[in-house]
Amino acid sequence: MLFLYNIGLGLYGLLLRLLAPFVPKAAAWVAGRRGLLAYIRQTLSNDTAPRVWFHCASLGEFEQGRPLLEAHRKAYPGTKLVLTFFSPSGYEIRKNWPGADYIFYLPLDTRGNARAFLDAVQPRLVVFVKYEFWYHFLTETHRRGIPAVVVSAIFRPDQMFFKPWGGFFRRILSRFAHIFTQNESSAALLRQHGIQQVSVAGDTRFDTVVATAASAHRPLPVVDAFVADGAPVLVVGSSWPEDLPALTPLLQKHQQLRVLVAPHEITETNLRLVEAALPGQVLRYSQATTANAAQARVLLFDNVGLLSQLYRFGKFAYIGGAFGKGLHNTLEAAAFGLPLFFGPTYGKFQEAVELVALKCAFPIHDATELEAAFAPLLRNEELRLRLQDVLLDYVHGQAGATRTIMAALPGLTAAP
Repeated sequence: MLFLYNIGLGLYGLLLRLLAPFVPKAAAWVAGRRGLLAYIRQTLSNDTAPRVWFHCASLGEFEQGRPLLEAHRKAYPGTKLVLTFFSPSGYEIRKNWPGADYIFYLPLDTRGNARAFLDAVQPRLVVFVKYEFWYHFLTETHRRGIPAVVVSAIFRPDQMFFKPWGGFFRRILSRFAHIFTQNESSAALLRQHGIQQVSVAGDTRFDTVVATAASAHRPLPVVDAFVADGAPVLVVGSSWPEDLPALTPLLQKHQQLRVLVAPHEITETNLRLVEAALPGQVLRYSQATTANAAQARVLLFDNVGLLSQLYRFGKFAYIGGAFGKGLHNTLEAAAFGLPLFFGPTYGKFQEAVELVALKCAFPIHDATELEAAFAPLLRNEELRLRLQDVLLDYVHGQAGATRTIMAALPGLTAAP
């Protein structure tokens, strides 16, 4: 199986190099790893401070791990934090984040790369956020006696670790000094398959969204002007073109709504699709002023980085992605108490399943179901406020994973 693993990763790297001239994300992945190990060695060569290495697959995992990074920085100011990303969508956006001392791409998982990387970084502790269980990196940290943990992990019976042929992948998990899971079912599943170094800590994303909601005061005068008349506001977060057939009839029918739309991918094609769905009603954020925003009905965000700030203006939220591969971040909206609507592909997201069970999130298959779920809440403010309270209680009740993990880390960290 190791032979197949190595061959698969080699082919993956080759495929990205072949795609690089045609696919910008592949080009960024390839360019970011050109001369990477030499760059890491040179960058760290004169720094003798103790280091902890955090790894995040992409931007979502970074936001999940961010409260732990910040807590570690505060608790151990003399330790340098090395942050790595696998994906360009994480690295390119957070490569200048001031909360880490060093930020790099992660080299492809080969035995030679793992040894060279660890020779350069020499971490006392390794923290993987949620997933990405790389065989060679974890085998090499284990061989060197460097404790590695994974936080906010979640497991399901249909994953490869738990298949009859999954022994190789279970051995990867056995390399962790400890696995902090989001829930008891994940911990029980691991124990059932012989992995005992596990405990339930919860999901650090709750700590992130609680902190974000508490500090969401960034001045946005255009948005203030847009919502100034007090009309109910629907925030459409991380939308995809596949969401528009369900959304458009609702927006056309309920003209009293103000709508903030933040597409998941800011491309001219996606922006024009929103404009075509609601002709004459859409104002792009880049063209908005406090004067014309007050007259608009739909404010379309053609920039990135504001979505988490927008939910504070809303009464309802529609979260995109669940008519495709999977639902995007629901917790950012839930932290502001917004009743949630989204498409049918949400079953792999524990918080979405729990919010649906609490009857404050509504999965829909089409425009008719969206109208049936949305209209009663638009008419009944008392009902909406009850759901708001349920959402806030849920989010705040789930917070605290960072504190639990931080309390356990001193016993896992290698001696200097």
